[in-house]
Amino acid sequence: MTNRILIIGAIMAGIGVAAGAFGAHGLRPILSEKMMAVFETGVRYHLVHAMAMLIAGLSAHWFSRRVFLKAGWSFFLGIFIFSGSLYALALTDTRTLGMLTPLGGLAFLIGWGFLAWGYWKSPLSPLPSSSKSQAEP
Repeated sequence: MTNRILIIGAIMAGIGVAAGAFGAHGLRPILSEKMMAVFETGVRYHLVHAMAMLIAGLSAHWFSRRVFLKAGWSFFLGIFIFSGSLYALALTDTRTLGMLTPLGGLAFLIGWGFLAWGYWKSPLSPLPSSSKSQAEP
């Protein structure tokens, strides 16, 4: 299951980059400034939370705690709902799609809560003394 979060997180990051490029080169000439800003907000949150998915997946692997997988899936759901609704709003100017956006934001917040809870319950172990001495000048 950890691999799925990591794979999907990497794919989501790639899609986020593609969406940003599509917006910058394909949509800028046809969207209003307001709708372009809406689209760019979707891209920004998309990319941030794709990275959060990768962090959650690596944390699930490192700490072997399912709460990190819950965080990763919450981030995925948030990307789909939050960014997806903003993309659709910008492209179609259908205002009712904007009503979905806060649900995606809630999924993001739940994901960050799961991530925080996982770290709270999984304290980091100190570095071994040999690694620590090598890192110091």
